Amino acid sequence: MLGHGRRWLTLVSGLVECLCFAGVVFGWASLVFILKTDGYFSDFCLNTTGANSTVFTDCSGQDEEFSLVFTIASFLNNFLMLANGFLFDRFGTMAARILAISLYTTGTVMVAFSTAVMSWLLFLAVSLIAVGGMLFLITNIQVGNLFGSHRSTIITLYNGAFDSSSAVFLIIKVLYENGISLRSSFLFMAACSVIHLLRTFLLLPKTHIPYPLPEDYTYGLNCGTSKSYNVGGVRRSGDAGSKQSDAQHDSIPFQPEDKLQSQISEGKDPSFSCCVQSWFFLFQLVWLSLMQLRHYLFIGTLNPMLTRLSDRDPRPRYTNAFAVAQMCGVFCAPWNGLIMDRNKGKQRAPGETEKEADLRSSVLSLFITSLLCLLFSMCASIPVLPLQYLTFTLQVLSRSFLYGGNAAFISIVFPAQHFGKLYGLVMSLSAVVSLLQYPCIALVKGPFHGDPLYVDIGLTLFSLLTFIHPLYVLLHCRSRATQRDADIPLDELKLKGPETTS
Repeated sequence: MLGHGRRWLTLVSGLVECLCFAGVVFGWASLVFILKTDGYFSDFCLNTTGANSTVFTDCSGQDEEFSLVFTIASFLNNFLMLANGFLFDRFGTMAARILAISLYTTGTVMVAFSTAVMSWLLFLAVSLIAVGGMLFLITNIQVGNLFGSHRSTIITLYNGAFDSSSAVFLIIKVLYENGISLRSSFLFMAACSVIHLLRTFLLLPKTHIPYPLPEDYTYGLNCGTSKSYNVGGVRRSGDAGSKQSDAQHDSIPFQPEDKLQSQISEGKDPSFSCCVQSWFFLFQLVWLSLMQLRHYLFIGTLNPMLTRLSDRDPRPRYTNAFAVAQMCGVFCAPWNGLIMDRNKGKQRAPGETEKEADLRSSVLSLFITSLLCLLFSMCASIPVLPLQYLTFTLQVLSRSFLYGGNAAFISIVFPAQHFGKLYGLVMSLSAVVSLLQYPCIALVKGPFHGDPLYVDIGLTLFSLLTFIHPLYVLLHCRSRATQRDADIPLDELKLKGPETTS
């Protein structure tokens, strides 16, 4: 059996990696303050005459460039997940992490040696950091497989740490204000790649961590003496017992499509194409895309919004409060996992499988996430500066529930051997939708003369569509329960035999 010490060391080190490196790009609002001070994109600032013949510097063009950097980085962060998911499923953990380390190190070094004259370098550097960080996350998500009944909790904990890592740029901002240069901070981040390499070779498998976890499974330094497993948890060598086959069969998603049902009846795992064509995947994609667009637009336009609400008097305490709020994501996200894991260890309904119980548990998680996003979007639409403290709180709650719930739902519903591809595909397609943030920014800047009220109201109304997903899953679970109730009496009659007629 896998040693508890190594298992916990893998968990803790992965948590630190996600917390300190994986999602730093989402602390962009804090880094922008440093970049503005150092004169990045300053040639887009123009002297403008106001209504009272007062001359002031209009830096809306500079803000737009910074927003564009974040828009491109956040798009590539998700869009390339499809390719990264195939890489992870096909070549395993080690290959994916070596690519992640290469991208991340290159990006941090480029930021370290960039200057105001080479502001354009940020477009490439920040994108590399974003893509590398997301690969760190996807290779760590599988650590949840080591903890069985707490699997969803671990997955959401890692996603929460990913969100909280955005506070790293706040720390860099504080260090900058105390005399530590931007170059020194990013060179230190690049040097930490040595730690990532050590985790890759010592605390993670070369291929994947299977689920369910076999009793004789080992990884890391002992991987040479362990047996081989595929991502679905079925052995490629050694004996594959009936218990392992049953566990694989239990990973089949419960979809209403005829093609999918025919594969299930033949005892096969659903193909990747069948999973993609299912209603579960479609509604999950809509659910994620709409809420992600709302979050990305909010983060990308945070600084201009605070400047407008404070009458062009920048108030760093609001940016700092937002960054501090992001740090709480690691504490908020596990609650979503606990919601999804609450059926573990409890007695299930007669005839109900573990997969069905997990799917039923996801309904509440999906609904709460949609509700949090709706409340966050409503608060963000109200142009009152002090109210933004509440907006920050709801935003971090919604975001931590969103990404953790997305990964956990995909791992519950679909076969494990397709996780990387499906997770990558849903993130890639949602990235295409997230590109709408830039037209939204242009719409606010142009026809609405800097007032985002109508765009915010429109996005708030669109967020109501996300409630379709939990409703569909709920109706599906009830349909399955009705079918079970109709079948159970027949099974009981067969078991009772002659006693039934006595």
